[in-house]
Amino acid sequence: MPHEHRKTPGRGQLRGLKVVEFAHVVAGPLAGSMLADQGADVVHVEPPSSGDAARSMGPRRDGVPLWFKVAGRNKRSVTLDLHHEDGRAVAERLVAWADIVIVTLRAGRLRSWGLDWEAVHRINPKAVLLQISGFGATSSLADAPGFGKMGEARSGVVHLTGFPDGPPVHTGFSHGDAVTGLMGAFAVLAALHRREHDADFDGEWIDLALFEPLFRLVEWQVIVHDQLGKIPERAGNQLAVAPAAVINTYRSGDGDWITVTSATLRSVRNVARLLGLPEDEFATAQQQYAGRGQLDERLRAWIAERGTTECLRAFDRAEVVASPVFSAEDIANDPVYAERGDIVTVDDPDLGPVRMQAVIPHFHRQPGHVWRTGPALGQDNRLVYREWLGLSEEELRELEKNDVV
Repeated sequence: MPHEHRKTPGRGQLRGLKVVEFAHVVAGPLAGSMLADQGADVVHVEPPSSGDAARSMGPRRDGVPLWFKVAGRNKRSVTLDLHHEDGRAVAERLVAWADIVIVTLRAGRLRSWGLDWEAVHRINPKAVLLQISGFGATSSLADAPGFGKMGEARSGVVHLTGFPDGPPVHTGFSHGDAVTGLMGAFAVLAALHRREHDADFDGEWIDLALFEPLFRLVEWQVIVHDQLGKIPERAGNQLAVAPAAVINTYRSGDGDWITVTSATLRSVRNVARLLGLPEDEFATAQQQYAGRGQLDERLRAWIAERGTTECLRAFDRAEVVASPVFSAEDIANDPVYAERGDIVTVDDPDLGPVRMQAVIPHFHRQPGHVWRTGPALGQDNRLVYREWLGLSEEELRELEKNDVV
């Protein structure tokens, strides 16, 4: 096996951090992905026969699923049957090895398999446990199943998304799962900061429900309801509670969609000037809010009469922030994405060179990097179990013989 596959390359902010994931599909593994991209050693534990369900999700090329090539990148894959007593014994050794334990199983299953907070803390008192579930470990629905779209629906986001005369709309990707994974990674790093500065650190249990991260990000919805007695409703692209008077998408004479947004008094006045409207009628926030319908109507007509390039050049000259609505093809061909190095090419054993997102955010002194695509199921069994956990050759052979790994 090549050297880079025996040892995780020493790049990124989290070199030396040890993470084990008893987590499948999107939310938990995405939290691990954020850590793996920054150099952490992340061990993804999967059932021996089927593996993570994420391995079969999404489109395929020549029978090879594409999504997992990104979702599983920079991680180690090991197989382990947690239904088996010997498998649970190995899981204990993984917990003892790790700094971070990520779980997405239901509360009852975690208890029966020894992966709940009490068990993890007993095995490894300094470990940080990130537990992601549909409804949180402390709710009456702790044992109920949950997926990201349920979290989106409960968060308030879906109620706010869409047009007033249409149905509520989910975003076009695993929004709830992805944001939960991102907040989970943030929470883990917050706990690690305390571990580094608190001599009495006694582990940490992070309990995250799938609806909570998006709920937190819609900052104004609770206080508006509480103080004004209002239920914010769908407003299309203008937003139910908007930071400024001009926020919408408009179709150009070429048939392209352009987003125009103005979040300051000055930028809204720039829009008024561009449209030939008297600026003194849009001088204050109150005037701009009162005139938002007129601005929207005039801007829609103005853009419809012009080609996309002409519109964008005029917006640039007027210092009005606007952008075409990008497709995946637009992203792939965009010079700014290229200048930022946001798309990288990685060699994959099944597909050859593939392009995917780079490690984001960018660190300039110690950047992370993509050193492998999603691994084959159980590809790292020998490395993790023999070299990292110290199982003997005889122990590993016995586990393989009994289909535990």
